[in-house]
Amino acid sequence: MEKAVSESKIFGFWVYLMTDLVIFASLFACYIVLHGNTSNGPTARELFNLDSVLAETLILLTSTFTCSLGMLAVNRQAKGWSVLWFLITFCLGVAFLTIELTEFADFIERGASWQKSAFLSSFFTLVGTHGLHIFFGLIWMVVMGCRILTRPLDHHSYSRVFRMALFWHFLDFVWIFIFTVVYGIGILE
Repeated sequence: MEKAVSESKIFGFWVYLMTDLVIFASLFACYIVLHGNTSNGPTARELFNLDSVLAETLILLTSTFTCSLGMLAVNRQAKGWSVLWFLITFCLGVAFLTIELTEFADFIERGASWQKSAFLSSFFTLVGTHGLHIFFGLIWMVVMGCRILTRPLDHHSYSRVFRMALFWHFLDFVWIFIFTVVYGIGILE
């Protein structure tokens, strides 16, 4: 019975991720339609710094790898290793978010806030929504790390940690599209 409950929760979480994917698809559609509407303001090519975007991408891809190592440790019932790998993942997530917030602050300082143009509104909304998801994923990771340390790694704990890791991998998947659609196309235009 316990396994059936966990499986239904995992299925429900997949449904949640698909609704989140619809939200991101809508934000991508808005960005694609509006990215050329700069109102004589700065363009993507003028604003984007490929070095910081590549750093963000490498950090997030590495965090996905360390998150996977954390899940492998959970599967082996190795609490210490799982907490260590999730701590490294957390630190990488914080580094990613710091770079993203620094980029936002730089844009705003240069007069390129979300109020300047439709392009910037759609950019800040899409990338900011992803950043907000990263923030909540980090909170979730702390909660799961505490749970791993204080409770047995039973079926319920495994299911919760698995959903957290699935969420983190989903954010990496979304970032690949942000990197390609927003930054890749923006720099090439």
